[in-house]
Amino acid sequence: MSRRIARLVPDFRYSSDAFFQTDDAPEEIAQQRRAALERLQAGASERSAHVLRASRELESQVSDVAFTARYRVPFPYRDGLPAALRYGSLAQETRGNQICDLDGQWRYDLSGSYGVNVFGYGFYKQCLAAGFERAKDLGPVLGPYHPDIQYNVAALRRISGLDEVSFHMSGTEAVMQAVRLARYHTRRSHLVRLCGSYHGWWDGVQPGVGNSRKVNDVYTLADLSDKTLAVLATRKDIACVLINPMQAMHPNRDAPGDSTLLSSRRSTDFERERYTVWLKKIRDICTRRGIVLIFDEVFTGFRLGLRGAQEYFGVQADMVTYGKTLGGGLPIGVLCGRHALMARFRPEQPANVCFARGTFNAHPYVMSSMRTFLAYAQSDEAGQCYAAADALWQARVSALNEQLAEQRLPIKLANMHSVITVLYTQPSRYNWMFQFYLREAGLELGWTGTGRLIMSLAYSDEEFAEIGRRLIAAATRMNQDGWWWPGAHLSNRWIVRRFALDVLRSKFALRAMRPPEQVAQVNGDLS
Repeated sequence: MSRRIARLVPDFRYSSDAFFQTDDAPEEIAQQRRAALERLQAGASERSAHVLRASRELESQVSDVAFTARYRVPFPYRDGLPAALRYGSLAQETRGNQICDLDGQWRYDLSGSYGVNVFGYGFYKQCLAAGFERAKDLGPVLGPYHPDIQYNVAALRRISGLDEVSFHMSGTEAVMQAVRLARYHTRRSHLVRLCGSYHGWWDGVQPGVGNSRKVNDVYTLADLSDKTLAVLATRKDIACVLINPMQAMHPNRDAPGDSTLLSSRRSTDFERERYTVWLKKIRDICTRRGIVLIFDEVFTGFRLGLRGAQEYFGVQADMVTYGKTLGGGLPIGVLCGRHALMARFRPEQPANVCFARGTFNAHPYVMSSMRTFLAYAQSDEAGQCYAAADALWQARVSALNEQLAEQRLPIKLANMHSVITVLYTQPSRYNWMFQFYLREAGLELGWTGTGRLIMSLAYSDEEFAEIGRRLIAAATRMNQDGWWWPGAHLSNRWIVRRFALDVLRSKFALRAMRPPEQVAQVNGDLS
């Protein structure tokens, strides 16, 4: 369904005039916005000359650079956004919780390296250095294992509460192996994923947009729904249920990003107790029905606690995947599971195996860096950090929200542990602009913008207070520049309807077979 809908949406863009008035703002506000965008462009061009030059060179050679540059904002606004604002950073150094780009600009890092940075960049540098020292005599030998694998396996068995471990090179690979083994041992065909959840980019767990192959062996079911429990309790073809614990933050919705921030409808719905009850219900049904319960902890593992979401929600899975931070800064995927699920062969059928290999699995340098990571993660110091983290981040976010309310700024923050989302409290078509004000204020975001701020547990109270000051200053400036103009007619419903009308008008323009230059640019009357 989502792929069919995606194919129906035509490419169109707002003209240079309409760009500033898609909310029917008066001309004076449009001029304010135009001047603000010119100022942001000039500042970025001046401060980031080397980054911009390198990014332009890479855009035609590295598809990921082209993709992220294209999808930082909702697509109709893309061409109106100056090139100086479209690109991410090329970084050359980190220090503490800050990152320095090619032009020597230091910013507080809110991107978290996609979730890798749990304990601060300095810690991962130590993991890499120690890992190199431990593995350098063996070198990149593949096939024989480095002795550190013994320490890692023992630690991971204790932490996961499971019997066996397999090593891979990414979280996606670990999930692939978990699903393959679950199907092999249950002799069932289908997996269940919850609506909106992400489990890596491979075809088998991405049945919608982004995957051109038809996937016929995946059930995408509603989160927090009794109907889902009924399906699990009755169907006989379900091999496994995949749970991404981060979905607790936004059940039944995709992870938020600014490229889809068309209105102010972004929301979160995190209730730890409710989600705990939900997961326990799934655990009970999976046990009764012989369904393999897989926790995809590639992101949450070693962030929510030493034992990750299993500890955080009090639920033991049959299989757990880890990744990101566990490698101590190097690529890693890990699968832990019960003995009965991890065997890759059937003794009674010697030719019927469950194949899984990988050239770089259990690479010596990864094993040694992982050992350093695991040693710290199990230390008293890390234990104290984990014990305080949930309450600490809740208090920090609450205090900052009070300041935002006092300043009467139309944003607030929502969090699950150390992961934060920016919510917008006033209807607007321009919330996606906030990412550029934050960047100007010295805060480094990922390419998804304000949808997910991934914080290191190494942030001090003083550093977070400074981040709060910069965030408030950025929001104040954006408000002054007119992007959050409070038109009396504006509502989220009005905005969604207007965008739908823009889409329809664009489709009619295509059907009328206008010349390409007219189809490519929707005139100002769309606003």
